[in-house]
Formats: sequence, C-alpha cells, structure tokens
Amino acid sequence: MPAQRWRLLPVDEAAAQHLYHELQIPLPLCRLLAQRGIRTFEEARRFFRPIPEHLHDPFEMATMPAAVDRLEGALVRQERILLYGDYDVDGTTSVALLYSFLSGFSDNLDFYLPDRDREGYGVSRNGVEYARETGATLVVAMDCGIKAHAAVGLARSYGIDFIVCDHHLPGDELPPAVAVLDPKRPDCPYPYKELSGCGVTYKLIQALAQKRGMPVDRLYPLLDLVAVSIACDIVPMTGENRVLAHYGMQALNRGARLGLQALIRRSGRQFPLSVSDVVFGLGPLINAAGRLGDARDAVRLLLSADRGSALEAAGILATRNRERRQYDQAILDAARRQLDTDPDAGSRKSIVLFDPSWHKGVVGIAASRIAEQYHKPAVMLTRSGDEVVGSARSVPGFDLHAALERCAHLFTSFGGHAHAAGVRMTPAQVPVFMETFERVVRATLPPEAEIPEVRVDSMLRFSDITPAFWRVLRQFAPFGPENQNPVFWAEGVQDTGRSRLLANNHVRLSVRQAEGPVFTGIGFGFGEAFSAVQDGPFDLAFSLFEDNWQGERVLSLMVKAVGNVKDKM
Repeated sequence: MPAQRWRLLPVDEAAAQHLYHELQIPLPLCRLLAQRGIRTFEEARRFFRPIPEHLHDPFEMATMPAAVDRLEGALVRQERILLYGDYDVDGTTSVALLYSFLSGFSDNLDFYLPDRDREGYGVSRNGVEYARETGATLVVAMDCGIKAHAAVGLARSYGIDFIVCDHHLPGDELPPAVAVLDPKRPDCPYPYKELSGCGVTYKLIQALAQKRGMPVDRLYPLLDLVAVSIACDIVPMTGENRVLAHYGMQALNRGARLGLQALIRRSGRQFPLSVSDVVFGLGPLINAAGRLGDARDAVRLLLSADRGSALEAAGILATRNRERRQYDQAILDAARRQLDTDPDAGSRKSIVLFDPSWHKGVVGIAASRIAEQYHKPAVMLTRSGDEVVGSARSVPGFDLHAALERCAHLFTSFGGHAHAAGVRMTPAQVPVFMETFERVVRATLPPEAEIPEVRVDSMLRFSDITPAFWRVLRQFAPFGPENQNPVFWAEGVQDTGRSRLLANNHVRLSVRQAEGPVFTGIGFGFGEAFSAVQDGPFDLAFSLFEDNWQGERVLSLMVKAVGNVKDKM
C-alpha cells in the first residue's frame, strides 16, 4: 500500500466532557460534536433536531424584495418567463425547482440550458437571443449569472429583465439585473453564505410564497430537488444546508417525484437513500445529460408527470452515463500510457496531459481520478475548436486556484476554486503552461500535501459500538463537507480467520479486538492490504454503515485504511 499519514483530528476535550454530562451519550460521540463546533445542549439539540423554523427569513437576502416584486408582476401580467440554468446537477435541479413551483401560477414558462461544447458555462449570448426570439420579458438565471455583465446588459437593451440566483463569488461589479440574489455578495446581510444555487432559488420561492401567504408546508415536497443539489454540488453540510438536506432527503425517500423515482430505479439504489447514494447514484445520471447531450433532457425528466415516460427518459440518461464511463476509461487508459512512457513523470510534482481527441465533457472526471491515483495536482487538456480547454483537480492541502492565477497570463480564461478549476488557452501555450505550472507547483506545494492523509475523527474500541451508539451516530446525518461521515481508529485489530480476498482487489473482513465482539467489513480496493490483515494485529481506520448481509441489516465497517503503528506519522 502507498505511504499514508494518519492524523487524529484535534478536539476540545473540555467541551466534549461538558456535552457528555449534559447529553448523557457516549463520550466518543461528544467528541464528534465538539469537533463540529457544538458546545452546548441547545446547539446539540439544533444539530440533532433540525426544524423548518431554523431557516432564515428569505427577505434578509440583498435585493430579494425587488426580485419578488418583479416575479410577482410577471405572473400577474402573464409575461413569458424564461428559466435559465447551468448544465450540471445544481443548475438542472434549480430550473426544475422553479418551474415546478411557478407552473402552479402560469403556463407561460420556458427553460433554457446552454450547450456545454458550443456555449460553455454561464449566461450565453445564444441564451439571450433565444429569450428575445421567444418573447420572454423576464429571465431568471440560476446557478450562474453573477459575472454575466455582457449578457445581462444585452438582454436589458432588448427590454428583457434579469433576476440572478447564484452562489458563486461575484466580481468587482454586479451585472445590471433587476435583482442579484447571492449570499456571497459583499453587501448581502444574509446570515448563511454557503447555499447551493438551487438553495438560493428555493429562497426566492420561499419569499414569493411568504408574500402570497402560502403555508410553508406547501413547499416541503420541493425540497427533494434542493437535497440533490446540496449533495451533488458538494457544499458544506452545515447550518441552513443541513436543514434543507434533512427535509429534502425525507421528501426524496418518500419518492413523490416521478423523475427521481425513475433515476433511483435506473441507478440500482435502494431505499432509504443516503447522501452518498445521491452523489454516486443519481448525480452522474443527471450530469450525463449535459456532458454527452442536451442538459434540458435532465430537466424534462425531473418534471415528468408520467411514470412510463420518466422511466424511458431515465433509461436514456443511464445509457449516456455508460457512454460517459467508456469515454472516462479510455481517457484514463491513455493518460496512464502517457505517464508510463514519460521518463520524467515520476520526478514531477504535477501532472499536465493533453490529447486533442479526449471528450471535453469528461476530462474533469478523468482529472479527478488521475489526481487521486497519483496524488498530484492534475490538469487534463483537450481540443475545442481553435482552442485548448481543460479541467484541473487538486490534492488536499494545495490551493489549485492560487497556482493557476500565477499562470493566468497563459490563459484566454480560467476559473474555479482551491480544489477544481477550468482553463482555456491557445494551442501554442500548452507546452509553456506545462512547464510553468510545474514550476509553480514545485515552489508552492507543501511537503505534507505530497503524502496521502487519512483523517481520523476519534479512537474507538469495538466494544463501544453498541446499538445505542449507532442510534445516536445515525442522527449525525445527512453527511457532507464539514460534517463528514466520521472515521474511527481502532488499534490491535485481528483477523478471526474468516476474512477473505474478493474479486477486483476487494477484501471482506471478519475482525475483532482481543476477546471483544466480531465485526464484518468491506475494503474496496484493499487487496494489497490482505496480507497485513492476515498477519495482524493491525490498525484499522473505518466508518460505520448498515450492510444488507444475507437478508439482514448488519452494522458493518467500511475500511478507509489499514496500517501498523510504525506507519503512523
């Protein structure tokens, strides 16, 4: 197995002990709460018992009154409203969410999602021209638009108003829209800044419903889409996002929306669904629409009113996703061949690969896999018309966006954040970028970021894993960034003699500590560690899950790492 650093996350032990006396739950769980910034009984109650009253007043968001007034006026006058969204999960769920709500008040609605290859990300000129040609007088842009100055200005010259619902960082100036809803605006007093794009759209719906005097429970069935966006857009699972995801997952598991039911069936996932099921089961199918075809197909599916057509549409997305996997595997194979035949690849701190034949809609996924496998910042480039475009992915502890900023003079455009980014350049700049990026990474990559890290929340003995422990731990869900599924560290673990090596390099564990209880577990891709398991004793990093084993639900271990004391750093 490759070298790894095992790091036990710090904890405020005094706060954990205080919670232990206040809550009367196992101390390891109190340590998890303290790591999440929870210090009091009331804060723990809000964490474990999210309620709709924990949501903020939508009118606290800057320009919300103007947005509601303009949208209300458009509905009253039956103006044609165009709903414009990005082509990923967050954008498609946003469009489906607002369309679902507004269709109860107007039948003069339309939606538009840009073509990934021809138009790229954001509000495009083509989209504005479509609005003019179809007679739209109001466009609501979702999960995009915060930097669409030119497109919104063009629309304004045509007499078309814009409402922007975005969650990305704005530039120095805001677009000339009637209202710009974005909690990350410097002048926005909204208390929670980490909403998804679909979450911002929900706040607009919440405000309109509030103005119309609608009961809040009328909105709860819409939260399934918000939960999908929160899960797949990898926003923090804290504060308002946690409340929205909690109720959204309940709505999703009730299976009310036909389109999502069809996706669940096609993905092979089973109820009750977790956030992980949404991210790895539903998200890729929804994204496949925009990656290999028309993102509007995903919106049509999410709006399906007929079970048969929903299943058929979901089947089309499942087929596209299989095609995406084939493209993905072909790119990965080609990338590995490039690296295997490059004598300097091993000494480089970064990976930059270019092939004009690679599919533009898939290089981001390939970049993620290459960065993870080789544990180096990776950029995958391909040809798009007269330019070269690409996706970049980072490793934990390295600010990718800051590194690319130092290469900005080589790009025609770039954008993203510390973990992921997109770039665009002329073909002539590709070799220059390869060398420049390598120099930047070599100069700025922290030494500790070069070794994969296993982050462990708490030490835990198998004897402490009781039904009561599990009942409380389940209430930490829904999991996501800043509220990850806890990883525990058990020492002195030994094989019972019944662990076995499975196909595809997986391991099925049967283990115990001393004479304590026996637990089964699964280690995907841990075949190389099987000899360490057999030789034992060993250290095990794991999370807990309920496995459906031989027709029964059994509490099991999901292996995160296998090691020995001498391997810990």
